Formats: sequence, C-alpha cells, structure tokens
Amino acid sequence: MCRSRTKVLIVIVMFVLHGCAERNPTEPAAGQTMAQPEVKSTTADGMASEADSANQFKTERITTSLLPNAWRIHPKVISGGLPEGDAAFRELAGLGIKTIISVDGAKPDVSLARAHGLRYVHMPHGYDGISNSRGKELAKAVRDLPGPIYVHCHHGKHRSPTAAAVACIGAGLIATGSGEAFLTHAGTGENYRGLYASAREAIRFENAELDRLAIEFEETVDVSHIAEAMVEIENRFAKLKKLEQLNWDRSAVANLGLDASHEALLLRESYAELIRVLDFANEREGFEDALRSSEIEAKQLEESLTDWEKQSTQLPPDSVRQAFALVAKSCASCHKKYRDVPLSEK
Repeated sequence: MCRSRTKVLIVIVMFVLHGCAERNPTEPAAGQTMAQPEVKSTTADGMASEADSANQFKTERITTSLLPNAWRIHPKVISGGLPEGDAAFRELAGLGIKTIISVDGAKPDVSLARAHGLRYVHMPHGYDGISNSRGKELAKAVRDLPGPIYVHCHHGKHRSPTAAAVACIGAGLIATGSGEAFLTHAGTGENYRGLYASAREAIRFENAELDRLAIEFEETVDVSHIAEAMVEIENRFAKLKKLEQLNWDRSAVANLGLDASHEALLLRESYAELIRVLDFANEREGFEDALRSSEIEAKQLEESLTDWEKQSTQLPPDSVRQAFALVAKSCASCHKKYRDVPLSEK
C-alpha cells in the first residue's frame, strides 16, 4: 500500500515538473503581470512614434471654409494659412483654438483675434529655415501656451508646417525624425531646401532647458525692412496670380473688386521702394540686379494691362500673359537664388 502511494506521488511530481518545463519562460505566473517590451510603432502615414519620447499621432487634414491648408500635426497643434476677416477668426474659435502663432512677416490682426477671445503670438522666420534659437522658442511656445494652437504663415504650405514640426519635435510632442513627412503631407515645395533641412534636423529640447529659456511671447514684433517689403511684394503678386488664373476675365476681375493694372503698378512701386532704401553693400551679389529686373518686368505688365483696359475686349492680348509669365519667372528665380537658400549655405 505504501509502495502504491509512493508511486502515485512520484507520478504527480513528475507531471508538475513537466508542466513547468513546457511553460513559456516569459509567461507570467498566476497573479503576476508580464513586463511589456518597449514599443516603437508606426502610424498609417509612416511617421514613427517612440513610446519613451513622443506620443503616437496621425496627421489629419482639417476641413475648413476659410483656413487655407489646415493640418493637425498633434492634438494640440494645427498648421495652416493666414486667417483673413472676422469669419476666419470665428472659425478658429469654433475649432477651440486658444492661441495663434504667426510665423509670417506681416503684422498679425491682433484686434480681430482679441474680439474672438484668441491670443496672438508673433514669431516670424524666413523661407531659408529656422535657427536653433527660434526653434527652441517655438518649442517652448507650443509646450507652455494654452491650446489648441494654430500656427500659420501666409499660404500655410511652407513656413507654418515647418514651424509646427520643429516646435512639436522640440517640445517632445512628436517623434524626432518625423518632421519631413509632415511637410510632405502639407505640400511644402521641395525647392524650400532650408525648410526641409530644419524639419529634418529638428531636435527635442530637455524640459529643463525650455524652463530656463526667458522669452516674452509678444503679439507683434518688428521685422526688417526687407522682410516687410517682401511680404508686400508677395501679397501683390498673389493678387495678380489670382487674376491670371481667372484668365484676366474682366467680369471676374470686377467681381473681386480689383483693378489689374493698379495691382501691377503697386507691385512695381514695391520693388522701387525696396531698391531705394536697401543697402546693397550688405546683400548678396546680384540681388540688386535681380530687383531692378523685376521692377522693369512689373512695369511692362502694368503697361500691357493699361493698354488692354483701354480696349473693349473681354480677354487680354497675349502681351499681358507674356508679361505676367516674365514676372512670375523672375519671382521664382529670385526666390531660388536668394530667399530659399538654407541658412547653412549663407
């Protein structure tokens, strides 16, 4: 009898030991939680999200009526174009926006923002990229200012997506290395090499470093005369481009409340004023010649439009289209050679 009991006990012990040997060594015992490995995931749009340094996110196109090219890069941050008019600011408020950051050179419409309970912060930067110091300031802004935050430039395609990416990476809101992908989503032109370099090279700043950074987030800041002039030139050219897209149709131009030849005149005067006040000794070689050529081409467009407006035809002659094509070509050439050159190459 004792021998039988002993045999039974031996069998039971062997069975238990066998079960332990078969168990996955990483499987937790009853009542214990298995340690989870570090996870690095990739969102549907290909942006890596590191669990130890950034929240997982997915870019999202925001459907709006009056906010150009609006994209959400993080739950707290949206990038887009200039809000123009009361209705656009109302739309921002409707999205729950609390703070607007302008990276454009033009002075923000602070009064309209205030009327809708929104705070404006002016942090302009150029098309040539974002300096390390400005990147750190942007990171502190998106970390500390009330959100959601709307970051905008003029068109919302180039500078604001870059600023949003650099800021969110710097504040640890999105993963380092994900900035370029966001620029691609937003439609940033590949020719803006300085902006892509800033997004690609953006780094995360330690919280202690951002805490030590002393900065007053101002509603408006002074920008250089050349920056102001370039904003004016860009605005004038944008209006002329809109008319060109409408084929200069007289009725369409009238409906927009614009005077085509007068817009060309204002463009020419903007070039003339910049040439008059700029100290070319401090500018890159060839910049003065480029501006003077642009002034001449703007004058040719003005004269072509003036001649056509004296006629009764609904659509303009080829001379208008040819003159505008020269103006557009000069703008693109000048931007490529002077404006869009990365900071590292200046």
